[in-house]
Amino acid sequence: MVLDQETKNQLRQYLDLLEGDIVLKVCAGEDELSQKMRQLVQEVAEMSPKIKVEEAALERVPSFSVNRPGEDTGVVFSGLPLGHEFSSFILAMLQVSGRPPKVDPSAIERIKNLKGEYRFETFVSLSCHNCPDVVQALNIMSVLNPNIRHTMIDGAAFKEEAERRNVLAVPTVFLNGELFASGRMSLEDILSKLGSEADPSELNNKEPFDVLVIGGGPSGASAAIYAARKGIRTGIVAERFGGQILDTLTIENFISVKQTEGPKLAAALEEHVRNYDIDIMYPYRAKRLEKKDLIEVELENGAVLKSKAVIICTGARWRELGVPGEAEFKNKGVAYCPHCDGPLFEGKDVAVIGGGNSGVEAAIDLAGIARHVTVLEFMPELKADAILQERLYSLKNVTVLKNVATKSINGTERVESLTYVDRATNEEKELKVDGVFVQIGLVPNTEWLEGTVERNRFGEIIVDKRGATNVPGVFAAGDCTDSAYKQIIISMGSGATAALGAFDYLIRN
Repeated sequence: MVLDQETKNQLRQYLDLLEGDIVLKVCAGEDELSQKMRQLVQEVAEMSPKIKVEEAALERVPSFSVNRPGEDTGVVFSGLPLGHEFSSFILAMLQVSGRPPKVDPSAIERIKNLKGEYRFETFVSLSCHNCPDVVQALNIMSVLNPNIRHTMIDGAAFKEEAERRNVLAVPTVFLNGELFASGRMSLEDILSKLGSEADPSELNNKEPFDVLVIGGGPSGASAAIYAARKGIRTGIVAERFGGQILDTLTIENFISVKQTEGPKLAAALEEHVRNYDIDIMYPYRAKRLEKKDLIEVELENGAVLKSKAVIICTGARWRELGVPGEAEFKNKGVAYCPHCDGPLFEGKDVAVIGGGNSGVEAAIDLAGIARHVTVLEFMPELKADAILQERLYSLKNVTVLKNVATKSINGTERVESLTYVDRATNEEKELKVDGVFVQIGLVPNTEWLEGTVERNRFGEIIVDKRGATNVPGVFAAGDCTDSAYKQIIISMGSGATAALGAFDYLIRN
């Protein structure tokens, strides 16, 4: 049995939502993975009379496609879609059956209007949080446009093909056999890359908001909810819901919740926001802010939103090393998410740059996959919590190098080594590795605010105890501010504080 009883009980509720019949066409061999895939398909089919199973010849073994009777929808799963991709499988069945995807109507129209043949292939890792976003977006496009086909490929199951095609990061998308993109992408990102841009006029025509929140992470969600509860016209514009927590595997310090996963918490945030009368706009990225009679926020697509007060909650992103070779080998051995890209380095030698909590946690995770892990820390001692250090030093395939500075990342087509300097002796050394995972902290997403609100030397927005910036009517919260600590629960609290501060500003002005 592939699915446990609890999963089956949950799945049965989703399968009750199937609109019409679907056919799962299976192409399997005699290997263990093929048998597991065949068993998964049979278990799912037995749970609904609307699901039929047929044998078929597909490009990869093992694979199966999700179709309407007598029709090829172009949705294929190569490998076993479990882990984070199980939700992609469920949604594909629902959407192929005729259940409308939860997509903006204008995006649906743009998908249907795409001309030409599009054959997408996405290499994923089942432990990757980012991959389902891309897989589900491309599956939706396949369901809506008969000229589009999409295959999800588990990089661990098709390791030889992944290596042959130089896949060193996930998700990696190929279009008609050529590299299309790598990394998380929204449906909007994919359409834009294909040359189908959204019409900004719909956003331009919106009435001014009382409070406009920029960002959909924990602080943004909290700010939007607290503003909406005051009964004022509230909007939230975000590139994605969840922010950094989408890149977090396990969360154990969110008070009252013993343990959860980042994507699960992100989905809960969005669901909570949608319970209120909040105008939700995404995926859009802010480009410019200007204080006039109202505060104007220009988006990268050219649209301009106006509001009486604005709360900036744009969060932060992984800090880059800034050494030669890092940019050149990004997604070619240089990675920032061990949970996503770690499985691609099974049995190989990797380095982790950074000895804080994130770096040591990454090294511990990678030690269970890679042949050897080397941790490089700039300071004379690791900065991670003692309990994490104890676990790290107990692992036999981990080496810790302290008081060293990474000088360059080297290779030809992919990472082959890194050069570091021993800071005590100034001796330069080379370390042979297949992958480098950079875990050296965060940098705030505030570059777009240059010349508007006051920031400190780290780029963090300076706020007072009410979340107010130096610009009247502009507030900020979360990891993009000079908050002393960057934690989910602190971000949520600061979002609430900024919303209450914005409301106080509105009633006094």
